[in-house]
Amino acid sequence: MDETPVKPVIEESWRKVLAPEFNAPYFLALKKFLIEEKKKYLVYPPGPQIFSAFNLTPFHKVKVVLLGQDPYHGPGQAHGLCFSVNKGVPKPPSLVNIFKELQADLGVPVPVNGNLEAWGTRGVLLLNATLTVRARSAGSHQNRGWEVFTDAAIRTLSEKRTGLVFLLWGSYAQAKEEMIGREKHHILKAPHPSPFSAARGFFGCRHFSATNKLLMREGQEGIDWSVE
Repeated sequence: MDETPVKPVIEESWRKVLAPEFNAPYFLALKKFLIEEKKKYLVYPPGPQIFSAFNLTPFHKVKVVLLGQDPYHGPGQAHGLCFSVNKGVPKPPSLVNIFKELQADLGVPVPVNGNLEAWGTRGVLLLNATLTVRARSAGSHQNRGWEVFTDAAIRTLSEKRTGLVFLLWGSYAQAKEEMIGREKHHILKAPHPSPFSAARGFFGCRHFSATNKLLMREGQEGIDWSVE
């Protein structure tokens, strides 16, 4: 079984700004928990992909923050990015709805695959609140310390950056709003894209075009939302 490394494999700019977290008691307890979990269960995503969101989108290249809750817990799905799945894996319902809204908003063709790595390389931080999960057991790694770590990432972005766009879809993501400085950043809220709530306002929110307008107002290029 692989074990959580003593020094997490995370992109250098994030390692610097989040340095206090890695030796905090909660993080050390989290690493110990993960080591024990992996002895008994299959854990997603694979160890090298736990910090994929950070590794794809360095701290100073973040333009947009999209917040999710948990990794997918089915085989081959989770690879460290919220809402995203590996190529060749069927698109989950929420992602299908995200692509429907993207097409309606910007005319982007519905992608064949559900891998959002391209967004990450273009400045979209695809951040789940919890970064691991036990196979076939949704929410099984909640309240073990990941939320403290990802909240620290959100607060650090809010404090040290300006002009970011935060996409808060659903009540769980919207609960993070209090951590974000409204005087420095932009917040767009909508219902979650899940089939249970998408029709209550996610469809028609036009957050993709709205994000690009806000970025351009900040003097930045908009995001190319196409998926390769």
